[in-house]
Amino acid sequence: MSETDERIPAHMQDLPQSDGKSSRVYGIIARSAHRAILFRRGPSRSTRLLSWDLKSDTIEAGQWVRARIYERRCDLSPDGKYLVYFAANYKPPLDSWTAISRPPWFTALALWRKDDGWGGGGLFDSSVRLRLNHRPQPYRDDIDEWSLQEGFTLPKWLTVEPLHEHSGWGEDDPIEYMRLLRDGWRFEDNGSVDTEHNFQSRYWVTFDPPRARSKPLGKSRNDAPLLRVQLHGIKERQGRWLVETADVVDAGGAALHSLGRIDWADVDHQGDVLYASEGRLVRLRINRARDGLTFESRLIADLNDMKFKPIRSPSSAKSWK
Repeated sequence: MSETDERIPAHMQDLPQSDGKSSRVYGIIARSAHRAILFRRGPSRSTRLLSWDLKSDTIEAGQWVRARIYERRCDLSPDGKYLVYFAANYKPPLDSWTAISRPPWFTALALWRKDDGWGGGGLFDSSVRLRLNHRPQPYRDDIDEWSLQEGFTLPKWLTVEPLHEHSGWGEDDPIEYMRLLRDGWRFEDNGSVDTEHNFQSRYWVTFDPPRARSKPLGKSRNDAPLLRVQLHGIKERQGRWLVETADVVDAGGAALHSLGRIDWADVDHQGDVLYASEGRLVRLRINRARDGLTFESRLIADLNDMKFKPIRSPSSAKSWK
């Protein structure tokens, strides 16, 4: 163990290393529909958008894009019909942009130029109101982030407003943080201390103890177990950008079932845990029995073998109706 590695917190010493090769999967669940969308990234900046029917557990594979999708700055309308996403290729004429589309298609119904990697994306407060994380006033003479690009229009029923008084700034925070709070997650204030290491270390930044958030698996019982996600570090060498684990815990925080390393995890409308690990989608069902809880895990899909190819969107993806 190197001198640098000796400063890695004890809770991270035995974490399994990511293989660095499997696809990265991140999801967003619609608030009022049994639907989720998935961003499947890899290799590099190739990303595919997929739609997940949470009733039938069927996956509809949609469009690819050769761009970096900042999935943690994205959101779904409550009914799951529209997606707001932030993307970048850092090439003219746009460099980066925020768009609204109909998943599982990236084809833009509305598009705003962003130009840089700050801010971007947005939040659907409702099916008819979007808060856009762009600067409402020009910050440079040649960049107007607020006006729609030529050829795009908004329907009369959709209102677009600035995210907040500092709209247009930040990175994944504030969008992801605000979305997670809205969707029932609670963040623990556990006095976590972050430590920056050099780039020869296994991790660039570590957190001790891990930063944690939790979400109940049921709404009707005060003693319902919770899904807990813990952020251990940032920028794993030859691995993931975020080093996260997840487990199911009881109301007092005691671990009941470990999910291990994950790329994404959330709770669906039935109280099941949905998560992605090393490119595989899993549904975890928690059942109550007389002698306690039982855990039933089922593989939904392995998304690792997908390869980029141009896919035309259907005509239905090009209309607001």
